[in-house]
Amino acid sequence: MKKLVIIPAYNESASIQKTVEDIRRKAQDFDYVVINDCSVDNTREICENLNYNIVNLPVNLGIGGAVQTGYKYGVRNGYDLAVQVDGDGQHDPRFLSKMSEYLLETGADMVIGSRFIEKEGFQSSGARRAGIKYFTFLIRLLTGKTVTDPTSGLRMVNRDIMEMFAQDYPKDYPEPESVVAVLRRGKKVKEIPVVMRERNGGVSSISLKKSVYYMIKVSLAILIEKMRPRGGKS
Repeated sequence: MKKLVIIPAYNESASIQKTVEDIRRKAQDFDYVVINDCSVDNTREICENLNYNIVNLPVNLGIGGAVQTGYKYGVRNGYDLAVQVDGDGQHDPRFLSKMSEYLLETGADMVIGSRFIEKEGFQSSGARRAGIKYFTFLIRLLTGKTVTDPTSGLRMVNRDIMEMFAQDYPKDYPEPESVVAVLRRGKKVKEIPVVMRERNGGVSSISLKKSVYYMIKVSLAILIEKMRPRGGKS
């Protein structure tokens, strides 16, 4: 079975080397690809000097476009499953083998690493936890399914969902919306407990100023996704 780690990276020079080496050490049965989203720091130079497997985007596509590029790479290169691991070092690769085993054992289409099941490790700020609970409520209201950590970037998918995301993936703050897209197609989403870490460096893409926009935009996107025809794009 071919397994791929997708590492979206924008200005992650402070953490990208540690992130990749952590994956190499703790998830040796996974391949990886760094999707450099037109970083303006020396993320690209670090990866190329260390001979990392890297795709350099010609323009900045944002987190959604970078991750979708990773799915396209995985589909074209014959991978059976793919998992997103953020370039900031928050996701611990020691959980990847457990996630892949759980995905195969349960027949799940997506497995999300949730920091809120056992509530260990970095739990994010109080304001962000409130926002996450809101999205959990909204997703449950619209789909009937409870996802405790819908904003988690640590999510693993099978080949079927890889192909789906390679064709159509949310561009802006995609995590909650993409979960709804999977659920509304009758696919199986599971969670397992993981321990998150604080960022190794860099700056989060969701600043205080952007938080209101984030909440409104993602809420509307989830509602629109719920109303889309099940078989295709609107």
